[in-house]
Amino acid sequence: MERRSFLKQAGAGLAVGAVAAPALAQSASLPTIKWRLASSFPKSLDTLYNTVESVAAHVKAATGGKFEIQLFAAGEIVPSAAVLDAVKDGTVEMGHSASYYYVGKDPTFAFDCAVPFGLNSRQQSAWMWSGGGLELMRELFKSYNIHNIPCGNTGVQMGGWFRKEIKSVADMKGLKMRIAGIAGQVMSKLGVVGQQMGPADIYPSLEKGTIDAVEWVGPYDDEKFGFSRVAKYYYYPGFWEAGPQLSTYVNLKKWNELPKEYQQILEDACAYAHVQMQADYDVKNVAALRRLVAGGTQLREFPKEVMVAAQAATFQLYDEFAAKYPTFKKVYTQWKKFRDDEYLWFKVAERAYDSFVFSQSSRR
Repeated sequence: MERRSFLKQAGAGLAVGAVAAPALAQSASLPTIKWRLASSFPKSLDTLYNTVESVAAHVKAATGGKFEIQLFAAGEIVPSAAVLDAVKDGTVEMGHSASYYYVGKDPTFAFDCAVPFGLNSRQQSAWMWSGGGLELMRELFKSYNIHNIPCGNTGVQMGGWFRKEIKSVADMKGLKMRIAGIAGQVMSKLGVVGQQMGPADIYPSLEKGTIDAVEWVGPYDDEKFGFSRVAKYYYYPGFWEAGPQLSTYVNLKKWNELPKEYQQILEDACAYAHVQMQADYDVKNVAALRRLVAGGTQLREFPKEVMVAAQAATFQLYDEFAAKYPTFKKVYTQWKKFRDDEYLWFKVAERAYDSFVFSQSSRR
């Protein structure tokens, strides 16, 4: 697949349809196909949901309407956390989800999305497309009858909303927090009582004090939920989601039946949407954060003591997983080497540049 070629086109603002449609116009023999896609996200989370709208639009345009993808938001066919099984079992041909939702099946799934103290969005893309990550993850997904395609990234997320200020690790003990998956297991090592609940239950639980804190996404999406009305302190960074990647899932049997031309178009459409999602969040989060702070939100950075303790707990947990799950050990070993190598490069150029310009931004 010419992924690098496509990404260059996407960076220049070229639409997939403009590239692929002329070549297919002469392929009258290609079949007319209509698939269904189940999303893990509601339409109200427009930046997340719009990603698959972009994919469907590009695929339709590039095939002259011959390949159409019908979209269904979370709950319309299956619940948010059931998308992987729906694709695996052939209930739908496609899905769009965050793979760390499925760590209960195998914690290795998290590497397809985000793990605590992991890769930022650029590093995640580098690992997947150029560092061997995609090949590793496709081995895992193949065993679940799925062909996975990277399709979106939010960029680093926020640490969440807290009803009380966090000054030390001691303040975390006994805290009831809506946080799940591997991040929830890390936080439990700090004394946090993790709670899992659907989006509809989060705000009332926080309002009533059933939970003390909640992590969600970032300013643009969090503002819609109104968390700032019931929790004053907004912490950063979300060290468990440095660069969470979303993925499109395709039933493997259906993928193998798909004409090669359509496979390429779908891969390219997902790559375009992948770039677009983070661009949207990088713009929308700025205005949303300003509105939240102007409305009284108290922005706070996690204390270093909390970050250090959480990092130690994270890598202790990874060692436990590696001892228990052979698949996790295989992916983790290669992922960690890639991570360490990337950090060497980012320390040299990226950190030095960012540190300087951010410290000087008010002077120029």
